Amino acid sequence: MKKKIVAGNWKMNKNLDEGIKLTSEIATLIKDAPVNGVEIIIVPPFTHLTDLNKLLQDNDQIRLGAQNCNENNSGAYTGEISAAMLKSSGVDYVVIGHSERRTYYNESDELLATKVNQALINGLTPIYCCGEPLSVRESNSHEDYVFTQISNGLFHLSQESFGNVVIAYEPIWAIGTGVTASAAQAQEMHKAIRNHLASKFGHDAAGNSSILYGGSCKPSNAKELFALADVDGGLIGGASLNPEDFVDIIRSF
Repeated sequence: MKKKIVAGNWKMNKNLDEGIKLTSEIATLIKDAPVNGVEIIIVPPFTHLTDLNKLLQDNDQIRLGAQNCNENNSGAYTGEISAAMLKSSGVDYVVIGHSERRTYYNESDELLATKVNQALINGLTPIYCCGEPLSVRESNSHEDYVFTQISNGLFHLSQESFGNVVIAYEPIWAIGTGVTASAAQAQEMHKAIRNHLASKFGHDAAGNSSILYGGSCKPSNAKELFALADVDGGLIGGASLNPEDFVDIIRSF
């Protein structure tokens, strides 16, 4: 069955001490008033993972995610982090194909497909990101654009392997801009994505797939977004850096 998920992507923010403090505050807020039925994921910088894993060892509600992984299992790739290393650090999820990785580091769908493979081989759940820039949205070709990202990155998988993948739809024009897709726009795209997944993996697999929304999601709009039929949670950026805001978003379910 599909999960309700809220993941906080810290990006390149918070030093280690700040990250420990933020995680502790989130954990305390959740402990004081538990949230049932929602998978909570913290996605900090690589340098924080080992310490936060120790901090969360006895916490059964908060999981750790990583922001990226290399497409190789090991080797002479200076500065890179493998999925196997992430798994050994207590990580359960890894974000793959965030628009910032695609844009700033020229990561192609084909490269991302190999990263998805590495994540799955090593027992990690990929959070596979897709989404269109404003120019594509304005040209009304956004569905085809996103479908291509999904097909190239995921359609090589078996139905069984696909069952371990989470999708995050993030319209690039809404990331960090303060502009959020309307409820109608979000539902329309999430439903279209689910139908596209069904064309390859079948309606049952698509129906059980968690599809998250990302793009200026905050406490003021999370409840409306999460109430939509095909929106199963959020990949949260800026709002995840504030413990009260992040937990308010989680409670929006």
